[in-house]
Amino acid sequence: MKKQGNKHVWSDYELLDCGNGQKLERFGKVVLIRPEPGALWPTRWKRDKWLQLAHAECKQLSNNKAEWNKLKEVDPQWQINYPLGKKNLVFNLQLTRFKHVGIFPEQHINWKYIHDCIRQHSGQPRVLNLFAYTGGASLAAKSAGADIVHVDSIKQVVSWARSNMESSGLRDIRWVVEDALKFVARERKRGRQYDGIILDPPAFGLGAKGERWKLEASINTLIENVAGIINPKSHFVVLNTYSPGFTPLVIDNILKHYFPNSEVFAKELYLKSQSGYRMPTGVTGIVQR
Repeated sequence: MKKQGNKHVWSDYELLDCGNGQKLERFGKVVLIRPEPGALWPTRWKRDKWLQLAHAECKQLSNNKAEWNKLKEVDPQWQINYPLGKKNLVFNLQLTRFKHVGIFPEQHINWKYIHDCIRQHSGQPRVLNLFAYTGGASLAAKSAGADIVHVDSIKQVVSWARSNMESSGLRDIRWVVEDALKFVARERKRGRQYDGIILDPPAFGLGAKGERWKLEASINTLIENVAGIINPKSHFVVLNTYSPGFTPLVIDNILKHYFPNSEVFAKELYLKSQSGYRMPTGVTGIVQR
């Protein structure tokens, strides 16, 4: 990362502008227009400037389907880098029908927190990444020396995460294709313990065998089981949520209930655009002891 004043800048990613329900982002050399329902304000830059810069624009067709209109040539797959400690994490990106490209840039602040926690831990901590997707947090944990278990219910994104690991020059992440809630419950019955647990649950979703997931209905069961497999003497937990109802205060209350003897804090994440806006991107809760 380059340092400018007191702010760290991720040189391979930048939010350029946002508003009118969209965001303009640069991933390496590729600039994209994507839907952003929370961007309710007018854009700072004119539409002509967006179209001049963009390589492709994503149109959302339904809750789980989108299509891309290519304005310029875009490679089927390209890479961006994220320097972290002495390692360089490499992410393989592509346009998908789910409007994303395989990475959530706002999470880089949590990757650094996870990396730093593990570096300060004596020995090799065991870390569990649930709803782990394409593995940004898994790579951050592994690059710091953790024994990491990566759990996601979708085989294709686990394969994507594996390719990110290999591109980053890392190895020995344990891959598990399974429903995260079932996996945690089973680990609790087995008496397994972890020094760190990372969770990035979706608001809605389907498990590996078609299990229906709704965060509001399952959050307490999930966090109760997480508390049951965490090392009680020394640990960290990172919980990310994107649902509008999960404010920092809600997350703070849930985590303090299940981790009464730990330090807990919750905050709203945001990305600052080149045009000057701060765009909210979800809420993160942190537990540490």
